Amino acid sequence: MNMVALNSGGTPQLMNIRQILLEYLGHRQVIIVRRTQYELVAAGQRAHILEGLLIALNNLDAVIETIRQSPDSEVAKLKLIERFGLSELQAIAILEMQLKRLAALERQKIEDEYKEIQATIEKLLLLLQNPQAILAVIGQETEELISLYGDERKTKLIKGKIGEMSDEDLIPEEPTVITLTQTGYIKRLNPTAFRSQSRGGKGSIGVKMKEEDVVQSLLTASTHDTLLMFTNLGRVFKLKAHEIPESQRQAKGTAVVNLLSLQAEEVVRSLLVIDEVADTDKFISLATKKGLIKKTAVQLFSNIRQNGIIAITLNDDDQLVWGKLTSGNDDILLITHEGKCIRFGEDQVKSSQRDTKGVKGISLRASDYVIGVEAVNDSLEKTDHLLLITENGMGKRTPFSQYPRQKRSGLGVKVADITKRTGLVAAALRVDESYEEVVISTREGQTIKLPLSKKSIPILTRATQGVILMRLKETDFVVAVTLTLKEELS
Repeated sequence: MNMVALNSGGTPQLMNIRQILLEYLGHRQVIIVRRTQYELVAAGQRAHILEGLLIALNNLDAVIETIRQSPDSEVAKLKLIERFGLSELQAIAILEMQLKRLAALERQKIEDEYKEIQATIEKLLLLLQNPQAILAVIGQETEELISLYGDERKTKLIKGKIGEMSDEDLIPEEPTVITLTQTGYIKRLNPTAFRSQSRGGKGSIGVKMKEEDVVQSLLTASTHDTLLMFTNLGRVFKLKAHEIPESQRQAKGTAVVNLLSLQAEEVVRSLLVIDEVADTDKFISLATKKGLIKKTAVQLFSNIRQNGIIAITLNDDDQLVWGKLTSGNDDILLITHEGKCIRFGEDQVKSSQRDTKGVKGISLRASDYVIGVEAVNDSLEKTDHLLLITENGMGKRTPFSQYPRQKRSGLGVKVADITKRTGLVAAALRVDESYEEVVISTREGQTIKLPLSKKSIPILTRATQGVILMRLKETDFVVAVTLTLKEELS
């Protein structure tokens, strides 16, 4: 054990535990000597005053006569000094002495105090002359401190292998909300920043944005989770959730370019939360705007350089729009902006390396594009639903059983009765009993949190439009939807 401390000469010095204890002991000796010297001076001054008072009491009549014959106190002081051999301090003390101290009892108190002061002076002188006595005082005072402030050890010593402590070990693991805007501003929020409301409410301001900016992604995570950030150019970057600066609800956030090494025309299009311990045997399924699909093992995304790596190779007229975590045996659902959905087995897509192109997942009209990707299995199909939110704030939940399995690259089926009233599809997400609320954000920065209940968001068939979840201005529309888990709200 080594540490740097100031030695007795005031110079910084590297010391081991024995050296620093000796320095501290020497410091305590100096303190006690100085304190003793101070107390000795104070005791000597008090003894001197008491000696003068005793002289006055022993010559009381003469002192009174001298004072009565003096025209003022200054003359009286000088006469007392001259007649009784007193010092100026003693003479002043006699003149200031109250008449009640002339009583016999008060005289005895003065004599007793004088004896005590003499004993104290003798004790202090002996202490200054004996270094061993000073060490004994240090020990005694240390024992007194222990009796006053000593308590049981609060920390526990646990045997284990010596290892390094990372910055993450010092960061509490807690739920958080991550938001990303289309112009590239990202921030981390406490989930309590949003208030739960009734269906059809106006919402509360969720993100302060630059003019014409809109919320693109909003998701929940743990501060220890890994965020994979997929860009429109098919690259992926990795950040820990806690590395994103935490902001207030109405703050604009931090520019993504200050966190990632993005190219000139590169923007983040999708955020994915990964548990690097629990998700090692899974896959990341990626979808492009043109309806291509590919899957890659999560392990291939473990070593991501600071300047990112290739997640998918894209055609010149295509871009990456979404990514989802899959098991390898799931059914993949691709949902499009114009309200189409295709469901096919994940086994129809072979696992490939990161720098490969995808295969056709859905056939699209020229004006249509993929808006969401979900993964389900036979077990989830019985309990889960597809939550559909349209641009005009309408929504519903639909059982997955209403989406038939097809061969990959088909046209798909309708997800809703899409009309001008509903607007096109803004988001399509899988929901189950583990989710408690849905957070909806709009282009103009309005945010609303709704409970995932039949009363707020009913279960309806594919052919329906849904119900009004959020009333919007004509110029506003939904741009981001996320879910909160029950355990994150506890």
